[in-house]
Amino acid sequence: MDFEVITLFPDLVTDAARYGVTGRALERGLWQLRCHNPRDCTHDAYRRVDDRPFGGGPGMVMLAEPLSACLRGLHALRAQEARPEARVIHLSPRGAPLTQARVQALASEPALALLCGRYEAIDQRVLDRFVDEEISVGDFVVSGGEIPALALMDAVVRLLPGVMRDAESPLQDSFSDGLLEGPHYSRPEQFEGEAVPQVLLSGHHARIARWRREQALAVTAKRRPDLIVQARARGLLSTSDEAWLKANPQDQA
Repeated sequence: MDFEVITLFPDLVTDAARYGVTGRALERGLWQLRCHNPRDCTHDAYRRVDDRPFGGGPGMVMLAEPLSACLRGLHALRAQEARPEARVIHLSPRGAPLTQARVQALASEPALALLCGRYEAIDQRVLDRFVDEEISVGDFVVSGGEIPALALMDAVVRLLPGVMRDAESPLQDSFSDGLLEGPHYSRPEQFEGEAVPQVLLSGHHARIARWRREQALAVTAKRRPDLIVQARARGLLSTSDEAWLKANPQDQA
């Protein structure tokens, strides 16, 4: 998997990508990262990449010319290297919400080019001409696309083969089966008067699996009832799941 990131702050991306699971996977060559700065595609002494918007209004708009040159150069470089074309994603609050299902689909792509905006906006002509899709990481606004891009990369990379030490780990994450994760416990068995649930100490794998499923149902029903509705519509809830939800209305919002 290749990531090509278009950003005015390449160090912000490359430095953050060196840590944790994604950093170790990067060192092992399980994915590649390259940044492209639109300022390198300017031709004026100030290396200007933004200007005031036509029609007035607050903020500045990222200019079409340097961004277009940057994206064309990125595609040309990949073609020269005989690499597959990268799907271009613009990180934007206007985009479709990033879900685990979309992350799983993106993990099957050979290459992603992440366009990180700054200032008020990007010239729409760049988005119309070069961007394949817009993705949002939440209903809020941040100063630029780099942090959302890092979040997307982290979510995708951890699904790549060989990245996680335990291949089952991503399958148990929140959203992987339509529900949020339930609680987890580790040593000591007693902590400030609170004990680990006895079922987790029983060694009875079927009971533990059922307890964890019920805890996931409880957490999801209480915090994100919309996910219960979606899971039901997708046929992800079993008969025993539905029976538990009916018998435990107090654990639901």
